[in-house]
Amino acid sequence: MDNQVAEDDHAGCGAKLAKLMCQHDIGAIPIGENDRLIGMVTDRDIVCKGLAQDSFDARGATAREVMTPGIHCCREDDDLAKAVRHMEGLRVRRLPVINKSKRMVGILSLGDVSQSASGDLLSECVKSVSAHH
Repeated sequence: MDNQVAEDDHAGCGAKLAKLMCQHDIGAIPIGENDRLIGMVTDRDIVCKGLAQDSFDARGATAREVMTPGIHCCREDDDLAKAVRHMEGLRVRRLPVINKSKRMVGILSLGDVSQSASGDLLSECVKSVSAHH
């Protein structure tokens, strides 16, 4: 589980986030504003909302322009099966984890699930999350 949050939303941030993902071998970066989680930028966001658009300028794009707005998350004390069902329902590969103070303490990923979940739970999750949108 990772717990880093980016708060930079200046022009050029889109390209910077892509470089950070590459450097750290991650597929998503949570975006914060005023010490609150406001969205996520995923590798898919950069491609589908960014590069695939004719007018997209990676050097001038902000995180807000490409991020998935709104946050779906689980609590750090949630049962793993509950968190996985939430991931399935949303068809997401990563889910921010928050504490009782609503502060992000990590990100639950399919990789994390693969290390801890039963084979049946993992199989269901991968099938749901990988289905075409």
